[in-house]
Amino acid sequence: MKRIPHSAALTAGPEQEAEHKDIKKHLLFADVAETENFTKTGDRMGYTQSGVSHLLKSLEDEIGFPLFIRSKQGVKLTGNAKMILPGVRSLLAMTEHLEQMISEINGLEKGQLVIATFSSISIHWLPKIIHIFQQNHPGIRIKLMEGGTDDIVNWIEADLVDFGFVSKRNTKSLDWISLYEDPLYAVVPLDYPAPKNGIFPIEDFEGQRFVISAMGTDYDVHHALSSSGVKPNIDFTSKDDHAIISMIENKLGISILPGLTCRNFETHVSAYPLEPFYSRTLGVAMKSKKNLTPAALKFLKRTKDMMPELI
Repeated sequence: MKRIPHSAALTAGPEQEAEHKDIKKHLLFADVAETENFTKTGDRMGYTQSGVSHLLKSLEDEIGFPLFIRSKQGVKLTGNAKMILPGVRSLLAMTEHLEQMISEINGLEKGQLVIATFSSISIHWLPKIIHIFQQNHPGIRIKLMEGGTDDIVNWIEADLVDFGFVSKRNTKSLDWISLYEDPLYAVVPLDYPAPKNGIFPIEDFEGQRFVISAMGTDYDVHHALSSSGVKPNIDFTSKDDHAIISMIENKLGISILPGLTCRNFETHVSAYPLEPFYSRTLGVAMKSKKNLTPAALKFLKRTKDMMPELI
């Protein structure tokens, strides 16, 4: 989840110290909502289990109602806690934004970026971008959260991440920056008969054993099949791109996959352009462009500048 730095503008005087302590309580509350465990949150944020419990009991006393239902299995949010959680996450996101603005005015660069992403982008794009970015902005910490389309959209809407690298399909509720049109390919075992002219007609998938990304993880392949009216025999479904490629390699079925996903697997499977052409639009989704932090804006500028060498 997004966290604010423990420095900057909240260090002087009793009032500021009290405000800083309140922010710590809100951070702990939001993190426990994610981990459902005081000990795990303490380990992640540098507190003992008893310290987490003490601070959150203090928060409950301040707001006047319980936040957690405690059991041997961990903790769950009360109904009231679920109601205030979105507001707390928004408050923490705004505080992070303010901290970064103050640091930038003072000539400092501190803070954290939490980025949601497809695994294919975290493999092929982000290592290079992050390496160059952190050479120029060493004070910005970066955390990645990998998931499918639904995961990424939910994380953005819940203020758990600053932005997400994702396909545009099914992201209508979010602001969007397009980066790359990623073609879809027919992917088959190496000894599968090559299609005529090296182009695979999508109707040839009709009735074939097929491996597909789970709905919610990917929408573009599902859209290509449904819009063409083709109905393969779906034998396996997976949320993991590498698992799908391994199934194809071991002749458990054939599939349609994005070009970025297939990259560097030429010795394991064969990939052919589809007829007609289908693609997915890759880009960056966010809750609001105008509310991006200074660090997020710098990272996105670096990303756009580097796209020609990444694709």
